[in-house]
Amino acid sequence: MKVFESSDVRNVALIGHGHCGKTALASAFLYAAGVTDRYLAVDEGNAPTDFDEEEVARKLSITSSLASFSWGKTKLNLIDTPGYNIFLNDTRSALIAADGALVLVDGVAGVEVSTEKVWQFAGEFNLPCAIVINKLDRERSSFERALESIHERFGRTAVPIQLPLGSEKGFNGIIDVIRMRAYCYKPGSTGKATETDIPTPDEAAARQAHEALVEMIAEGNDELMEEFFATGTLPNEHIVSGLQAALQERRIFPVLCACGVQNVGTDALLNFIAEIFPSPLDRPGVPALQNDREITKAIAPDEPPAIFVFKTSADPFAGRVSYFKVMSGTLKDDAHLTNTRSKVNERLAHIATPFGKTMQPVSELRAGDIGVVAKLKETLTGDTLCEKSGCVTYRAVDIPEPSIAYAISAKTRSDEDRLSSALHKMLEEDSSLRFYRDPMTKEFLLAGNGQQHLEIVVSRLKRRYGVDVQLNSPKIPYRETVRGSASVQGRHKKQTGGHGQFGDCWIKLEPLPRGEKFSFVNDIFGGSIPRQYIPAVEKGIVEAAEQGYLAGYPVTDFKVTVYDGSYHDVDSSEMAFKLAARKAFRAAMQQAKPALLEPIMKVDVETPVEYAGDLMSDFNGRRGRIAGMDLKGNLQSIRAQVPMSEMLNYQNDLISKTQGRASFRMEFDHYDYVPAPQAEKIIVAAKSAHVGGDEEE
Repeated sequence: MKVFESSDVRNVALIGHGHCGKTALASAFLYAAGVTDRYLAVDEGNAPTDFDEEEVARKLSITSSLASFSWGKTKLNLIDTPGYNIFLNDTRSALIAADGALVLVDGVAGVEVSTEKVWQFAGEFNLPCAIVINKLDRERSSFERALESIHERFGRTAVPIQLPLGSEKGFNGIIDVIRMRAYCYKPGSTGKATETDIPTPDEAAARQAHEALVEMIAEGNDELMEEFFATGTLPNEHIVSGLQAALQERRIFPVLCACGVQNVGTDALLNFIAEIFPSPLDRPGVPALQNDREITKAIAPDEPPAIFVFKTSADPFAGRVSYFKVMSGTLKDDAHLTNTRSKVNERLAHIATPFGKTMQPVSELRAGDIGVVAKLKETLTGDTLCEKSGCVTYRAVDIPEPSIAYAISAKTRSDEDRLSSALHKMLEEDSSLRFYRDPMTKEFLLAGNGQQHLEIVVSRLKRRYGVDVQLNSPKIPYRETVRGSASVQGRHKKQTGGHGQFGDCWIKLEPLPRGEKFSFVNDIFGGSIPRQYIPAVEKGIVEAAEQGYLAGYPVTDFKVTVYDGSYHDVDSSEMAFKLAARKAFRAAMQQAKPALLEPIMKVDVETPVEYAGDLMSDFNGRRGRIAGMDLKGNLQSIRAQVPMSEMLNYQNDLISKTQGRASFRMEFDHYDYVPAPQAEKIIVAAKSAHVGGDEEE
């Protein structure tokens, strides 16, 4: 591909709810631009931007993918993003590379829950947005009804600049409200239009839409307002320039119409992107760090080269593949840049522009352009690479912590040997994954955004790396504690013919406030237990506490004071006092009202308002406590504290109760007592599974 100037580059993300037609529209763009010789469909498994084996099998986008191509004198870097809630972290990460977004809305369903979420993401990045009402060829599709839902959610600044010709199966063209011309298409063809006059039945609606657009554009510009009042309208060139400015300032969100599968409206959309959307040079600066000082840094063509890596993928053959945006200067092939995080010098050999799973070699990339390079040694998502002098570090996107975790285990010994390396590559590729060992249950946990997310990771491990693993519900890290106090004696005496064993200690066991864990106090006076044996007493207490008393779970939040005892000059030893302390602890637990503790999770749910009542009732059924509620636009935020044991399958239940329109985040908050009926079941189950402390000799 040839080298494009920064002013001729357009970095555009396709965002929207799952199955609103983003990938189909991307395929239509590529066909209309002559990049592909036919329309490549998702259903056929050959869509250029859905090439991952899991995406092909499931017919949905899982990760963001890019396709670079030219349209006239403009280069388009198209970013096709996921729309399903559990993959939206990847969408958010990809938007940092975009300079504008097409928000796709299903012509039947209208604005959906993920549409609202990606709209919020675009707002966070201050991205100019245009809205495309897609799939207008479907039965029961309606431009008017979809537009009504857009106005309801996003306000009156969403203004149509196109109207559809025909409806449902008869949708075969668009009306350009700016130029007041009609464009007809042959559905399923190359996406090239035939220009005609506006049909007489549509003239009134087109004229009304034109007047509404002109008024909206004039509203935000004093010069255009004066011209509008003087003449009652605006010339086309002023409408276009006014729309460009209003789009960049996010004062107006143009609404267009299309059908990706039938390739209707495609060339008009491409013309709109090339003519109206901003280039990287038109965008304001982004947060960065220079010499430990926060700054705002715009795209700078005349400065030394610097790139920001916004995505990493793991290819079994090419290795680590890094997608980047050139933030300043001109990046030439075979350049050497320094990673500001790792301080490693990286060689960028064979830079290219991305096209799905392939790379198109390029000699250089100008500021604002997007590229891809393979086999960087120490560079990960969120890293900045630049020349050592005057280096700037660009801020990475903050990814929320995963909402769900499962225990992961290899099925065979050979799988176990390869699991760590394969998972390491998966973690590099997916920044929303976490892999760690739970210090409480000793299990290895894989955490992600949902059950389907983790199932896809497991499938990829098998397909790509031949590693077979299984997921299980994680063990609940219950704890034991005491509600009361007890003073007891622990005495260990054993005669074996030679030196015997003798240890004797008196301890007091008391509860501590929640979260204090363990406290040991030496209150021995007069040498009833020699000083050198006191650590052995503490060690015996700690070991016994680890084995638990009620159900084999570690004991926490307790204080032990050793205040008396006796010893034998010959038979006493550290081992004897450790065993005596273990006996004392178990005796004290019996008297000190032992109780079971369970982890309580802090849960935040965002749901459409109509489901809020049902979800609060559901929390009550899960022994949860509602901590607060907030209204965020059309979404209700519910904060609750719920036992972890009641949340293991919550995501599936939430999807079924809200038709997939709600999302949640969950993190550990504190421990609290398990109610007696549940505690009894847990203790019985633990004992039947042979979970318990070691038997004393």
